[in-house]
Amino acid sequence: MNLKGLLVPMWLTKDKDIKTNSTYHQIIKSIAEGQKGLAVLIDPDKMMLENVPDFVQKLNASIATYIFVGGSSVDDFATEALVIEIKKHTQLPIVLFPGDVTQITDYAHAILFLSLISGTNPEYLIGKHIDAVSKLKHSNLDVIPTGYILIANGKQTAVEKVTRTKPLSREDIPRIVDTAKAGELLGMQLVYLEAGSGALHPVSVDIISAVKKEVSIPIIVGGGIRNTQQMESAYQAGADLVVIGTAFEDDDRFFDKLRKKT
Repeated sequence: MNLKGLLVPMWLTKDKDIKTNSTYHQIIKSIAEGQKGLAVLIDPDKMMLENVPDFVQKLNASIATYIFVGGSSVDDFATEALVIEIKKHTQLPIVLFPGDVTQITDYAHAILFLSLISGTNPEYLIGKHIDAVSKLKHSNLDVIPTGYILIANGKQTAVEKVTRTKPLSREDIPRIVDTAKAGELLGMQLVYLEAGSGALHPVSVDIISAVKKEVSIPIIVGGGIRNTQQMESAYQAGADLVVIGTAFEDDDRFFDKLRKKT
C-alpha cells in the first residue's frame, strides 16, 4: 500500500518522495494512525540554558510529541546553543520555528520553512527563503514548506511587528479558508493557523473546522492555548498538531496536566 498517496495529494508526492525517516513522514504517519500531535514551543530568548534539563525532563514525561524552537526575534547563536542543550536530554524531534535565517541550525531535525501567506510583505513570502538557501542546501534538516497564517487575536503580536503585516480578521473565515487553500495549491505541506504568542484569543474552532473541510494537508494550530480544554477543542475541530508555548513559560506546572498515561 502506498502510504504517501493515501495521506497527501498525488500532485504533492509525484516528483518528490517523502523520506520514511523524516519528521514530515512521522507527522503524516501519526495522522493516518489517528494520533494527534502536541508541540511544545521553546523561545531561545526566554529559556536559560541552565533551566533546560529540568524543563525537558517534565516535557519527556508529558504527551508532547515534538519540540519547536524559535521566536520572532532571537539573538544570534542563541537558537543553536539551545538546540544542542535540548538534544542532550530528549529523543523527541526538534523542529525549528524560525523568525529569521539566523535561527537556522543543522543540529535540529527539521525546519518549518514558513511562508507568511496571510500577509503581503515579500520578505516573508519569499525573500527570507532565498536568504536561507545557502544554509539549507548543504543541511541535513528536513525542510517542510509551511503556509503560515496569522489571525487576529485581540492584540498586536510580535509576529505582526517584526513582519510589518496585518493578521487576517477572525470574522472573515472565507478569507482564511481561501488563504489556506491557496497555500495548499502552491505546494505547502502544512498549514499553520497562528493567533500569536500570548494571544488573548486562540484560533476559533469555527476557523479550524472550516479550514479542515477545504484542505487535505495537516493543520497546525498555535497561539493563546493555555489549558487542556482549549487544546482538546482545537483537536476536535480538526487540528492535527497543537502548539503550546506561553502556557509553559508562565507556569511549567501545566506539564502535570499533560502527563503520559501509565
